[in-house]
Amino acid sequence: MFPTLIGTVVIAGIVGYLSERTGFTRNGILQSVIICIGGAFLFYFLRIMFGIRIGSPGIDAIVSSVGALVIVPTHWRRPRR
Repeated sequence: MFPTLIGTVVIAGIVGYLSERTGFTRNGILQSVIICIGGAFLFYFLRIMFGIRIGSPGIDAIVSSVGALVIVPTHWRRPRR
């Protein structure tokens, strides 16, 4: 169970970094990584407590990280100049 948690955090961090580098989000690298890790943690604990799963733990980490980036509202930020 512990290696799965560490893998989830690593995959979520990579997804957050890549989403910022590719232009999917404009939150900042650290903010995107934090959002992704939070979403991945939430889904990891839902998986443990209730058995909710989409696929393998890696796929769950990717889907939950992208979902967290989509759900977190960032439209109030001023556009970059």
